[in-house]
Amino acid sequence: MNPLWQPTVMPPMHLQIPRGASIISYKLGDVTGDGFPDLVYLTAERQSDSPFLTNITLYVKFGRTNHIEMFRLPENVGYNPTIWLGDLTNDGVNDIFVVIDSGGSGAIIYAYIYSMQNGRIRNIFDSIKFNEQHGYKVQYEDHYKAAVFSSSPNKKYILDLQYKGEEYLNETYHPNGTLIQPIEGWVDPLSALYPVDIGRNGKYGLLGLQLIAGRYHADGLGYVENQLHWDGRTFSIVRQSVAIPGEG
Repeated sequence: MNPLWQPTVMPPMHLQIPRGASIISYKLGDVTGDGFPDLVYLTAERQSDSPFLTNITLYVKFGRTNHIEMFRLPENVGYNPTIWLGDLTNDGVNDIFVVIDSGGSGAIIYAYIYSMQNGRIRNIFDSIKFNEQHGYKVQYEDHYKAAVFSSSPNKKYILDLQYKGEEYLNETYHPNGTLIQPIEGWVDPLSALYPVDIGRNGKYGLLGLQLIAGRYHADGLGYVENQLHWDGRTFSIVRQSVAIPGEG
């Protein structure tokens, strides 16, 4: 079954829905490898005057047995929760990829992956844990540069800030190119995470984007881009790069 297929009408069947909640997203696909299509759905409690959702919960109704299993998400509030089904672990079986917009000013997401592992569906990726395990430091340097340090993997990137324009540079540097005062920026948690099929073979990795902020949050310097692949135990970074805006 095409993992991107989204039916327009919920199939008629008995489902488990908490009191006060409703189904807000669903997909059909085989997530166990037994050849039977399973129904994967999210429920949540809606706010009467806001698109903000609470108690977002993941359910899987197994097609072979009709058994329903519930999975409580570590962070279960936010906006626009979505489900994507596809093979992220390269075992030929669809995995469950859930993304929720936090709604904060940084456009941060909560992302979770659930996969059939050793006969049970388990959580194998949590964006909150990923953010905690991969730290960054951003430090302005003399002569219109900013250094971005990544702790895992251990890398350093140098950004040329001259594209920011004369007014910005005059506010930040003395005429001789030295900093007026020390400035440290930061790197946001994940703001986007996409399945990517680099080999065009139906086996997916992940591409994550994290904003590099300078003097303040709206002062974006670029993005850290991490390409992740499942190594049999975890999603590890196989390629990291930094992208900056081009001059207009």
